[in-house]
Amino acid sequence: MALTIKWTKRARETFADIIEYLEENWTEREIKNFIAETNKVIGHITIMPLMFRRSSKKEVHEAVIVPQCILIYRIKKKEIQLLAFFDTKQNPKKKSKHK
Repeated sequence: MALTIKWTKRARETFADIIEYLEENWTEREIKNFIAETNKVIGHITIMPLMFRRSSKKEVHEAVIVPQCILIYRIKKKEIQLLAFFDTKQNPKKKSKHK
């Protein structure tokens, strides 16, 4: 049974930040590829939420979208909460505030 997805405010903001960066620095093709990869990973999460690595926090996992970006999400009983998108080039200590 596939779980439902809930985007948190932080997830929407950080996703928008990444799209904005791509619009400023990359082509439309890369933006479409990133969105397609994001949708693919979210699809995998809905079906197999434990598929991606577990973080140090309980019920929180990290899925690689592309080598430069991970999706941080939490598994609840009936839903998956997308917590944030994280640019892997940032200081790893900043990642913990998204969890």
